[in-house]
Amino acid sequence: MDCGNPSNLLKVLRSLKKSEIREVIANRIKEFEANYRKSNEEIFKELCFCILAANFNAEKSLKIINSLGDEVMTLSKPELAKKLKKLGHRYPNLRAEYIIEARRYKNELKSLIASFDNEEELREWLVKNIKGLGYKEASHFLRNIGFIDFHIINLLAKYDIIKKPRTLTKIKYLEIETILRNIAKNLGVSLAELDLYLWYLETKKILK
Repeated sequence: MDCGNPSNLLKVLRSLKKSEIREVIANRIKEFEANYRKSNEEIFKELCFCILAANFNAEKSLKIINSLGDEVMTLSKPELAKKLKKLGHRYPNLRAEYIIEARRYKNELKSLIASFDNEEELREWLVKNIKGLGYKEASHFLRNIGFIDFHIINLLAKYDIIKKPRTLTKIKYLEIETILRNIAKNLGVSLAELDLYLWYLETKKILK
């Protein structure tokens, strides 16, 4: 992948880092860290949110998961599909199937996460074992690895740092992640913080 000079983007991000957005992002990071102290059930709901958000709208997915509440853990596949359709999800049947299959890990997510020394290996495990999760969604779930969305890709392309790929393969994903790691290092922030700064820069929102 051809990479351009990120100096212009770094200049914009440094300016943003000095603004009031810095405190908002710091608070969101604390919320993400708090997720690791949550129960298996709460972590499972986070996982379901990521399954719902894949190739769909993140804000709508958040509303859906909040509307479902504990039912996301108890409804049968037909009931869950019906509820997802009623709540406006684009792929109710497929997402219901993915969520039902993911329930096998519902009571062991915390210990499963803790069993991995390397977060990248954990991401690989999630992609291979949780239907509906790609590298983007697995990274979103883990959060502190860094979430690469097409909003972020559009932004990197806009600043001529990369050429916009037509599809996001594993190789391209990891190449872009390396670029983001270097930008984060130059900026003096974590990948999770950089993710939120880039999201804000592109969308003017601090999203879940």
